[in-house]
Amino acid sequence: MSENTSTTVELRQQRDFQFQIHFGPDIPPLLGDEPPPLGQGAGPTPAQLLAAAVGNCLSDSLLFALRKFKQAPEPLQCRVLAEIGRSADGRLRVLNMKATLQLGVPQAQLQHLDRVLDQFESFCTVTQSVRAAIPITVEVLDAEGLRLK
Repeated sequence: MSENTSTTVELRQQRDFQFQIHFGPDIPPLLGDEPPPLGQGAGPTPAQLLAAAVGNCLSDSLLFALRKFKQAPEPLQCRVLAEIGRSADGRLRVLNMKATLQLGVPQAQLQHLDRVLDQFESFCTVTQSVRAAIPITVEVLDAEGLRLK
C-alpha cells in the first residue's frame, strides 16, 4: 500500500437513527442503527462497527503475517468485546476493547509463530489508530484453545 491513501464512506439517513452506509460501487450497502429506544436495532451500532473494524484489521494482520511465512492458519475467528460506559463527564464512551483471535489449527502446525505474534499488531492500521484513544488488549488462541499471546 502506498504511503498516503484515503477512503470514503457515505451515510444516508433512511429514517430516525437508521443510516444506509455506502462503501463504494462494488460493495453492497450496510444499514446501521441504534438499539431501542433511539432506533429499532435493525443494523449494527456505531460501536459494533468500530469493534468489527478493529477485529477485522487484527484478523487481516495476523493472517498476512502468517502467510508471509507460508503458513495456513485457516479458518481464523475473532471476537471483540467493547466495553461501553460513562466517561468522567458522564458521556457514553467505548472505554476499552478486548480482541480474542483464534487460529484454525493447533500451534504445532505453524512455524515462526513467536515472531508473528510479536509483530502482527503493529501492522494493524485500524487497531493502532484506535488504540491511541481506547485501550485494546489482544489475545491469540490456537485451535485447541491454548493461549499463545
